[in-house]
This record gives sequence, structure tokens and C-alpha cells, in this order.
Amino acid sequence: MIPAKGQRWTGEAREKLRTAIRDAGFDEVRFAQVEAEPEASLRHWLEAGFHADMAWMARTADKRSQVGSVLAGARTVIMLGVNYWGGPTADRERDRSGHPRWARYALHEDYHDTIKPGLVAAGRLLETMGGVTADEYRYYVDTGPVGERGWAARSGLGFRGKNAMLISREHGNWLFLACLLTTLEIEPDLPLRPEADRRDNEEPAGLLCGKCTRCLDACPTQAFPRPGVVDSNRCISYQTIENKGIIPRELRAGIGGRIYGCDVCLEVCPWNRFAAEGRKLLLAVRDDLAELPLPDILALTPERFAEVFRRTPIKRLKLTGLLRNACVVAGNSRDRALLPALVRLVGHDSALVRAHAVWAVRSIAGSEAEELLAEGRMLERDLLVLAEYEAKADALRS
Repeated sequence: MIPAKGQRWTGEAREKLRTAIRDAGFDEVRFAQVEAEPEASLRHWLEAGFHADMAWMARTADKRSQVGSVLAGARTVIMLGVNYWGGPTADRERDRSGHPRWARYALHEDYHDTIKPGLVAAGRLLETMGGVTADEYRYYVDTGPVGERGWAARSGLGFRGKNAMLISREHGNWLFLACLLTTLEIEPDLPLRPEADRRDNEEPAGLLCGKCTRCLDACPTQAFPRPGVVDSNRCISYQTIENKGIIPRELRAGIGGRIYGCDVCLEVCPWNRFAAEGRKLLLAVRDDLAELPLPDILALTPERFAEVFRRTPIKRLKLTGLLRNACVVAGNSRDRALLPALVRLVGHDSALVRAHAVWAVRSIAGSEAEELLAEGRMLERDLLVLAEYEAKADALRS
């Protein structure tokens, strides 16, 4: 029996709602009660400057710490998960030699776009089954001022790992998170360990990690100052996606062959052994991106970039950002066959691209680089690019 408006959803009614929302395409549906907010550590993270130049994180801090400021009268957070792991075959395809590495999530059309229809459908279910109006719920796919990982842990969808990611016992590290805030009161699901000590209403990092520190030890750029805390300034995902400027020289070698994002701290997690391939009802796979060889990426034109990366998250990076990353990957490859393409990029219209192309040429060519870069150096006027010319070769390789 469906509860009357204002009554609490429990038992069979709650499970019917869960099933109906799951049928909209989600692999996981969990409920959390709006009480004290599970974002107590956000302020400390911001105060430490670990958000780098993501100023929007600081601007929305107050809303993130109070769901009622996002939706007045909110009583329940419905946490939703979409499994994006492609299975062992997909992993083998993406690891082919000579190809740059993309974060797994990027090998899909933009999940913000493909998951939205599922959220729209879930919202309509709240209207038809719960009798609420469109003003009595809100939905977000990783874009709103909501601490999804904290609420997901509160709902038992997973736990906060030492890698600061949500880890699911069924899906490992491979879940897109989305949520609906609603004024309906729905009986909450329990967290994975209800008895755990939750200081400031937040569970400790690594609740089910035991003594394992694989994620912390594997990070190529040492981006974890302590378990459960990421310093974005040192994070490869931040540097190759969110950072719109120069990638610090001291971090470039750690980027290795990663052209967009990084999965290292997710990949090494032992909980992934339980992960099964998801239904992908709200995803559109783009495995073809993993087949792009580095020379083709270095030669991209604006028209070709728009054609290849249309509807993908990479489009937000823009061509200059992708070429910047490709230059770093090329420099780390030490592949002399890439030198002609890199020398051409030394004359690119974007100073951002030129700076990283200079670094890449010097990283590959060593003592021969001065001759290859002579013309570009003579013409260069941008101070950031000139700084790359002036950097010592041995420092670039450190």
C-alpha cells in the first residue's frame, strides 16, 4: 500500500519505490535520512588548500553542509549508483602498448548527459507514486552542492576508502553517483557498519580497508597527505582535467602515459575483485577512444577534435588542454618518432601547448633539443613558455 502524503515510507512500499527507480536504469538505489550533514571534513580540506583552484568548491561549501539550503523541507536523500566497469576484456583493450591511458569513466559519452534521463524518470516516479510536485525534489549528477560520497556512505551504498573514493562491496570502485533530494520521508537504509564511530557524523576513512594501503602507496605523485584525503594540487586527475594552466614540472614524470584522468588508486583496490560488469542502461560506451594512437592526438585539428570527442567529457578540456596533456605523455614516452610532431607544436597558437611541447622535446631529445628548439626560442615572447626554455634539462628529467 502506498503511504499517504506526509506518511513515512517503510517496508513493502519502500521496496516498490526502490525497484521502480532501479528499473529506470540504476544499478543501486539507497535511502538516507536527512539529519546532521556528513560533510564535517570539507571545511578542513578547503582550509588546507587541497581544492587547488577549484574555487566553486569553496563557494558552495555552505550549501554542501546543509541539504535544507538546496531543497527546503528535504527529509530523504535517495542515493543512486551506475556501475561503469567494462569487465576484463575492456581492461585488456585499454592497456595496449603505445596508446595513452584514459580514465575508465572517460571512455563513455558524458555521464552527466546519459544519466540525466534516468533521474528525470525517477523524479516522475516520486510524483506519480509519492504525490509530490516538481518543487518537492531535486536531482543531481555530480554537479550540485551535495556531498554525494558522504550520503552514499550514510545510506550503505559503500564506504569511504583510503583513496577518498566511495568503495562498494558489490561494484568495487566503479560507480557513478547521482542523487535525488526529496521531501518524502523514506525509512533509511543502514550504513555498512552502523556501530562504527562516526565523529562529526562522518565515518572514518577506510572503514573496510583494514591495514591495506595499496592506493596510498601506488599514487605516482603522492597526492594523499593522509588516508581519505586527496591534495588536488598533486592529483593527476586534477592536473590533467581541472587544471586549465601549466602542469607543474615536478609532477609531469608521474603522469606517465595518462592523458586524461587517473585510475591508479582505484585500480589497485582489492575490493574490485568482487566487481561485476554493470547493466549500462544509462551509459553509452566509447571504447574507440582507447584506440587513438598518440601521434593522431598530437596532430588533432579543432575540427577533428570536435568530431571525435563530441558528447564525451573530454570536450570540456578543449583541444588546447588535450594537446597539453598529450605533450606530457609524449615526453614521458621518450619516443623519438614523436619529435617532428612536437616540434610543430612548439609553434602552436596556444602558449599552453607550446610550453609543454618544449618540455617534451627536451625530455626526448636531450642534448639535441637546443638545435630543434632554436627557431621557436628565437620567436617566443610568452614568459611561461620562455621559462620552459630556460629550465635545465636535468631538472626536467627528475
